[in-house]
Amino acid sequence: MKIHRRTYLSLGSNQGNRLEILQKSIDLLAIKSGNIKKISSVYQTKSWGFKGADFLNLVVELHTNLNPERLLQSILSIEKELGRKKNISESYEDRPIDIDLLFFDDEIIFEPQLIVPHPQLAKRNFVLYPLSEIAANFIHPILKQRIEILCENSPDSDEINKIKEGLVKPVSLEDKFTYIAIEGNIGAGKTSLANMLSDDFNAKMVLERFADNPFLPKFYEDKERFAFPLEMSFLADRYQQLSDDIAQFDLFKNFIVSDYYIFKSLIFAQITLQKEEFVLYRRMFDIMYKEITKPDVYVYLYQNTKRLLENIKKRGRSYEKNIDPDYLNKIHEGYINFIKTEKDLNALIIDVSDLDFVNRPEDYLYILEELKNY
Repeated sequence: MKIHRRTYLSLGSNQGNRLEILQKSIDLLAIKSGNIKKISSVYQTKSWGFKGADFLNLVVELHTNLNPERLLQSILSIEKELGRKKNISESYEDRPIDIDLLFFDDEIIFEPQLIVPHPQLAKRNFVLYPLSEIAANFIHPILKQRIEILCENSPDSDEINKIKEGLVKPVSLEDKFTYIAIEGNIGAGKTSLANMLSDDFNAKMVLERFADNPFLPKFYEDKERFAFPLEMSFLADRYQQLSDDIAQFDLFKNFIVSDYYIFKSLIFAQITLQKEEFVLYRRMFDIMYKEITKPDVYVYLYQNTKRLLENIKKRGRSYEKNIDPDYLNKIHEGYINFIKTEKDLNALIIDVSDLDFVNRPEDYLYILEELKNY
């Protein structure tokens, strides 16, 4: 589980469509840097330290699992993306966007490229006023005073005006969903994605316990003989796990990610069982299915058969080495039929055949955007 750190960032703009640029900055921070928890009002002030156009300023509370150096890199990349050019001199100047890291939890950092807390924040109204609005009781780790007190005793005499227009806090996954179920064919990457989402959004994770099933290796050796005990044991275990884990939320977590959904049992059973066996199996399944909590969104990761076989070979499970491509195709067809016919299933199909979301951050961000925009 990654540690999430509370940070505060000051954003300012005095070039172009200032409100639009600030909103884009917030949206990009939510995509690239962490979860936006709070946004202050927007304040208009005169340019500070030079003669220029008026600035619009605000402060955001960002929870991030990045370390300070990586967070700074993320901030600089966002500034560059929004048109800020590197200033060779030390003088202040007009800029479309300026993002400053004010606090990183209560850490004190003195590095050549990064000083935290920001050394000038206690002297600037355009920082103190919006900061006090969303973090009045936060204690400055060096000055040992609450932000509210620093704001009241500010030496800055510059006028600061709150404007009527406000900005929108981006919706994060834990704000939008309570329970996400991730499904896919064998080797599609569902467990990897579930782990990544759990880490990044501090979610409770429910992983399928297939490795503990004693019938699985036997099934791949003799499918006809071991199909029924395998599918029944999977159904019983999945029902118990989902009933126990999803019905009870953790004290500090109200967001759950699972790497399977119980309907997976029916899909595989339909492929592996004889007709008479499946009729009996379906009766048992229907009884259990009524009691299972339904996910807010059912994510199906589509991976073409060639990539599936490559992934299966790469992870090197001995009992999977002889999986037939036709078997994978039947599984995919079963999932698609389920998605098409199941009522009230909020299904999101994502084609990951050309993605490597484990090793390429941009591919992972693409999946996050698909979820957030769903």
